[in-house]
Parts: sequence; structure tokens; C-alpha cells
Amino acid sequence: MELFILTFAALFSIMNPLGTVPLFVGLTQENTMKERAQIAFWTSVNVLIILLLSFFAGKYLLLFFGISLNSLKLAGGLIIASSGFALLTGKYREHKGMKREPVQDDIKTRSEISLTPLAIPMLAGPGTISLLITYNQAYTKTSDLLLVIGAILFTTLCIYLLLKVSRNIVNLLGASGINALSRIIGFIIIAIGIEMITTTILAIITTI
Repeated sequence: MELFILTFAALFSIMNPLGTVPLFVGLTQENTMKERAQIAFWTSVNVLIILLLSFFAGKYLLLFFGISLNSLKLAGGLIIASSGFALLTGKYREHKGMKREPVQDDIKTRSEISLTPLAIPMLAGPGTISLLITYNQAYTKTSDLLLVIGAILFTTLCIYLLLKVSRNIVNLLGASGINALSRIIGFIIIAIGIEMITTTILAIITTI
């Protein structure tokens, strides 16, 4: 159960669905309630597919490109820490490459937004993918794998519910409330990234 909570907390913090809520509301302001619910559903499905592919197929990418696990942990830690810093400084959208004007212009030319920009890069970004690849290498027991998969499923369920009631969240918390929560989450994400970097460096030192 501890692994389930740890994985869920890490995924939820790094993916930061609360930070995606304002973007989701902005992109779906002309949609009906039913259409917003459908977009939220397919966004969570796309995120689930990306996370499961990352978790199970990521190690083969490492083998193909000849990347060691320690190198991935260091790179992932840097990406995660930089994402947290972007949240802490209020520049998360720019960090993800999502400026408001280009996104709003792009949305007028296509009807499907559940994959991009919502699932990728806003939710399932490089930090999340590298974290799951690391978990796949670290936890090999069947029971551990099931707990991680369960945490992934629960995280995507939370994403669906949050996006579905996104308008209510915005009305309740307001932009300032969401911004404050995002900055708190950003601090936690920085700590997760630093932890990955320090533990990897210590592991490298002990093997020398």
C-alpha cells in the first residue's frame, strides 16, 4: 500500500492536473457540458495509454538507445525539478510550450484536443514518462507491478474527475487559488526531482 500511495503522489504531483484545469476550461468554453465530459474522458484514456506504454515499453527504448538506468534517473530528475521550478515561478505553461495565443489559434483548426495539447504535453510529459521507466526497473515483483498499475489507473481516474468538474473548480478556487496550489505542488515536485538526482549520484558513488 505504501508503494501505491508513493506512486500516486509522485504521478499526481508531476502531472499536476490542477494546473491543466484553466487550460481545459479555456479550450472547451464553447463546448456543451456533454462534450466537455467526453473530452475529459478521452483525455484520461489517452493519458492512461501513454503511461502504460511508458511503464512497460520504456525499458526497451533504453536498451535500443543504450541508455543506462542511472543516466535516465539523472535526466528525469532534472526534468522533474525544472517542471517544479516552472510551477513555483508561475511559468508552467511556457515550460510545457503552451502559450495561450498559439493554443487558442490551433484549437480553431482541429476538433480533437484530448491527445494534444491536453494529454501531451500538459499531463503526460517527459518527467512522468522517465519516472515510470525508472519505476519499471526498480520494482520487478508481480505484486509491486500491480500496485504501480493500480496507482496509474487511480491517477487517470482522478484526472478525469478533475477535468469533468473543471468549471466548478475554477468557480470555487478562482485563478489565484489554483495558482497558489500549483506553486505548493511545484515545491513538492522540485523535492521529488532532487531526491531522484541525489539517490542516483549516491548509487553511482557506491559502485565506484
